Amino acid sequence: MPVALITGISGQDGSYLAESLLADGYQVHGVVRSPGEENIGGLGAPDALTLHTLDLLEPGRLEDLVTEVRPDEVYSLAAISSVFESWKNPVRTGEVNGQVVVRLLEAAQRLSADHGHPVRLVHASSAEIFGQAAQSPQTESTPIAPTSPYGASKAYAHLSAGVFRARGLHVSNCVLYNHESPRRPETFVTRKITASVARISAGLQDGLELGNLDARRDWGWAPDYVAAMRLAATAPEPGDFIIATGVSHTIGDFLDAAFSRVGITDWSGLVTVNPAFVRPVDPAEQLGDASKAHTVLGWSPTVDFSTLVHRMVDHDLQLLAA
Repeated sequence: MPVALITGISGQDGSYLAESLLADGYQVHGVVRSPGEENIGGLGAPDALTLHTLDLLEPGRLEDLVTEVRPDEVYSLAAISSVFESWKNPVRTGEVNGQVVVRLLEAAQRLSADHGHPVRLVHASSAEIFGQAAQSPQTESTPIAPTSPYGASKAYAHLSAGVFRARGLHVSNCVLYNHESPRRPETFVTRKITASVARISAGLQDGLELGNLDARRDWGWAPDYVAAMRLAATAPEPGDFIIATGVSHTIGDFLDAAFSRVGITDWSGLVTVNPAFVRPVDPAEQLGDASKAHTVLGWSPTVDFSTLVHRMVDHDLQLLAA
């Protein structure tokens, strides 16, 4: 039975990844900060799933876990995932998103080189490493020039993965563009929108406040992006892979799709712009070219933008009806 270790298993991507691996007969080990975290309660397969409660910043704990579990595949997903939050706590963001990943890379390298147990590692990199990219769409060769503490921490981890790859570790960076699902918490703008739209349609909320409505993002379906990470882990050769749909939309487009799902065509009086929600430096457009992933990994997205938004709104409507 193959063994996988997932840091950040309780997040959106981690929970979908665990489900996929368990369905394929893996023994899955997941790192959590505390028992009973969101998204992991319904994973099932208790005999094949083991959760480890630990502080990733505690020296030696993560390294000891890798030695104990002896995973065949490692998925580095744990992160402070909010750009907005990273501006409020840049030091901790650098520790969690950067240093923890390097420690994980070193532990996997030692298990592979010193103990003869080959490990394949996938790191969840981010489009934020490109910052205000002059090139659009971005490719794997686009210069790395982050414009936020989050992007800088992800860039450090991304480049470190390349360093360990040069040392012989099978490690790939999946440069993930925005990807969503009903498992996003409401701290993310997309879920904030769909949950608010559902409440507005039910008469439970009057309106919502957002930041920049003109920011353009390349949005995909989270389970598709998890599938890409699994393909990268099992690919004959490791590498860096842009994972994106190649189509961008504005926050306004997201609002159009969400409100239309509940029969509201004019939302202008329901949404206000609050400058407090605008990032200090916000890339105008993030758009990825996933040609390499298509060619090398055989990966393509399966869910389009409108379907993604409608699924999220439908889920939030169902929660209100429960």
